[in-house]
Amino acid sequence: MTLEHHPLEPFLPENARLLFLGSFPPPKQRWCMDFYYPNFQNDHWRIEGAAWFNDRNYFVDVAKKRFIKERIVDFLNQKGIALYDTAQTVNRLKDNASDAFLEIVEPTDIKALLQHIPQCHAIATTGEKATGEVCRYFGVEGIPALGSKTVLEKDLILYRLPSSSRAYPLAFEKKVEAYQALFLELWGTLR
Repeated sequence: MTLEHHPLEPFLPENARLLFLGSFPPPKQRWCMDFYYPNFQNDHWRIEGAAWFNDRNYFVDVAKKRFIKERIVDFLNQKGIALYDTAQTVNRLKDNASDAFLEIVEPTDIKALLQHIPQCHAIATTGEKATGEVCRYFGVEGIPALGSKTVLEKDLILYRLPSSSRAYPLAFEKKVEAYQALFLELWGTLR
């Protein structure tokens, strides 16, 4: 068994009102930047660009086939969006990015993350494994349906978003709509 420890520090802006939790980063050879959602084949930053700026390539350097980390970090700090994952340590059963082949050995202490971002009252998960881990952590029975929300604790809501992986069978536009609905609920406006 080869254990992988999380390669990134939690990204926790002081003004964070939303914490995105994925499962675990893909293998390093799939990264195009040293930050969250680093796989160029993953649409997370394209979805955020389309949702906030009506431009799926807002965070993309198309010519270099990479994401623009500096633009992403500035945007996240401005909006107050935090990022981390539900696993600290995993055993990757296959050498790919699929959650189906991740065995979580050490889960993330989510409450410890939230202590650093006291204005945060919303968690958004970006996949079924992450959603299941958050529900398990907070003792919530079952997992909410895609596109719905559930109360984890007083003043803390979990929003289940569709996976931004292209392997997830939902049209890009439908993913954008789901993310926009969350952003509108939390920020009231997208511009």
